[in-house]
Amino acid sequence: QVQLVESGGGLVQAGGSLSLSCAASGRTYNSAMGWFRQAPGKEREFVAAINWSGAITYYADSVKGRFTISRDGAKYTVYLRMNSLKPEDTARYYCASRSGVSNPSSNPANYDYWGQGTQVTVST
Repeated sequence: QVQLVESGGGLVQAGGSLSLSCAASGRTYNSAMGWFRQAPGKEREFVAAINWSGAITYYADSVKGRFTISRDGAKYTVYLRMNSLKPEDTARYYCASRSGVSNPSSNPANYDYWGQGTQVTVST
């Protein structure tokens, strides 16, 4: 079992920044992690992913250059630094884990565990 708890969401003005955290516990060894988001009435979409070592990262085109995914040295916490936020970034952000699989993926179906999400709202 893996437990994921996101934090750091909130309300920010367009152009501002937020940092999200995802604290993982349980069977997290050798697991890639990803961030996804879902806006009301829309499907869940990929945002960013990182492999177990932290050396490989993937980003959605819509956030490339603005968002940065990273994980701490112990690998138990994954971060998403979001800069230059836009109103279209408004969504609930979810952290996900590929249990025992080191390689990241942009496909949500490849993730086994999900957190409850944290809301990010970007105002104009």
